Amino acid sequence: MDAEAIADVAARTFPLACPPQLPAEDVLAFIEEHLTAVDFRRYLRDRNRDVHVAEVAGAVVGYTMTVHGEPADPDVAAVVTGRPTAELSKCYVLPEHHGAGVARALVAATAARALERGVHTLWLGVNQQNERAQRFYRACEFTRAGTKRFTVGTYRADDYVMTRTLRPA
Repeated sequence: MDAEAIADVAARTFPLACPPQLPAEDVLAFIEEHLTAVDFRRYLRDRNRDVHVAEVAGAVVGYTMTVHGEPADPDVAAVVTGRPTAELSKCYVLPEHHGAGVARALVAATAARALERGVHTLWLGVNQQNERAQRFYRACEFTRAGTKRFTVGTYRADDYVMTRTLRPA
């Protein structure tokens, strides 16, 4: 997989999911700390992560990343009750491909791979102000299970924790 292309999509899409009051310098710092090509090369080698990409005409237009294992955040661990579990850590699609089924296909592939790996419950965090993303995740069978904090630089955001129980097809 092309780590540079995934990092480019990450840098272009991460700001879209952030609350409007989040300082731009904090968003840029987060991207530089977690979403560079160097980071994605490491993620792609990590056996506890799965990265899926969506391509249109040979160009990466979206991606998901799943992190397998127990939640490190105690607030998440308290509300994610099904085990084994994995976090849908990233799910981003370029805006010009929204509404075309790209994100839904990525989530379906991600869930199928997680099920193959023995995952019972897939969870994610979504900003409480990001109603569009919440509607999308509900359409993908996720339900709200609790809340957690997500820190981006100096800003602490309030996220909903959403879960989905995986079932064989």
